[in-house]
Amino acid sequence: MDPEISAVFGLPFEEQLAFFRDKVNVPTRRWTDLWKGQHAKGFMVAGAYKAQLLDDLRAAVDKAIAAGTTLAEFRTDFDALVARHGWSYKGGRAWRSRLIYETNIRTAYMAGRWEQLQDPDVQQAYGFLEYRHGDSIVPRPQHLAWDGLVLPADDPWWQQHYPPNGWGCKCKVFAATREEHAAAAGKGAAPRVAIDARTGEPEGIDKGWGYNVGEAALTQTHGILDDVLARLAPDIAARLAAEISAKEKTGWATN
Repeated sequence: MDPEISAVFGLPFEEQLAFFRDKVNVPTRRWTDLWKGQHAKGFMVAGAYKAQLLDDLRAAVDKAIAAGTTLAEFRTDFDALVARHGWSYKGGRAWRSRLIYETNIRTAYMAGRWEQLQDPDVQQAYGFLEYRHGDSIVPRPQHLAWDGLVLPADDPWWQQHYPPNGWGCKCKVFAATREEHAAAAGKGAAPRVAIDARTGEPEGIDKGWGYNVGEAALTQTHGILDDVLARLAPDIAARLAAEISAKEKTGWATN
């Protein structure tokens, strides 16, 4: 994988891929057309409204997750589909391709990890979670402050602070023991949650990222997209509703 993130992701795993493949394609104009937990059930790329374009973007991301392809390889696929569809996207090529690649891989990875962390055997053996800051070149101060924080796995703090916590966030969460919780000097209790008036999110979390993607994937049905369907053209909404119905018959969880 891309050297910058290979230490985080390594080889893809079953829960990660299952999470991504359970999504349905949702045509959108803006990233905010899906909001928070809706991103756990819908695949979208802002500005990709045509069905075939969205299908091709989806296939490129699926390949990146399943085969562990590099960002450079993803960009080759990205360039080809942009040329094929004549897609005029916003932002520069390097920035936009990285954004699509990393956002989808990181959210799929962390959603899959959350499912693994909810396994009853893991819960019994550990019962706690530890927040670890990633290796961002320009780290967010709040994310650095949360590094080493050890809380019960069911602490409400994780509902808004389970990573990724924003664009480019590389933070991770690992299982921890009661002993590690006791040893987390000064970092064994949830920090005070202060809301940033500019974003409406807890401080340190980007707008729209104040949710737990793994929890949303496990607890929400595709019905979370109902209000999105209501905004789509009738023929597009009908096709999407049919796909959702098929998904709901099988489910995505692997445990």
